[in-house]
Order: sequence, then C-alpha cells, then structure tokens
Amino acid sequence: PDSRYWRQLYRAALSEIDKSKLPDRIAETEKAVVLRARELFQAAGDNGEETEALDDVMYALHALRSNYQVLGTPV
Repeated sequence: PDSRYWRQLYRAALSEIDKSKLPDRIAETEKAVVLRARELFQAAGDNGEETEALDDVMYALHALRSNYQVLGTPV
C-alpha cells in the first residue's frame, strides 16, 4: 500500500459516525500503517516525513480507541 491508502483509511476512521464500525475502522487503519511502515523500513531513501506521520497516526488511533473504550463514544 502507498501513502494514499493508509491516509484514506485514517480519514475514514476519524470521520466514522457509526460507533459500532469504529473499532473495525481503527484496526484496518492500524494494519495499513504497519504494512506501510515495514515497506518504508525496507526501502532506500529519505522517508523520514512519512515515517513520522505514521508514528503520529498510530498515536492518534490509540487515543481514539482509548476514548471509545472509556466513553463508549468516539471523540
């Protein structure tokens, strides 16, 4: 997957209004982020900016999941 794929999934997770779908959206996005991080790790070149963005997204997804679990509703 390229950077557009995980970014699309991330936007979909952030904008999900159906609470019951949010955990699946988060999990799907996390998988795409991990796959992309592996690709970048193996690739040559300067990928620092995207790698940092992936780290930020994982942190945000963790916060989104935590808020969902604690409050029972998305942020």
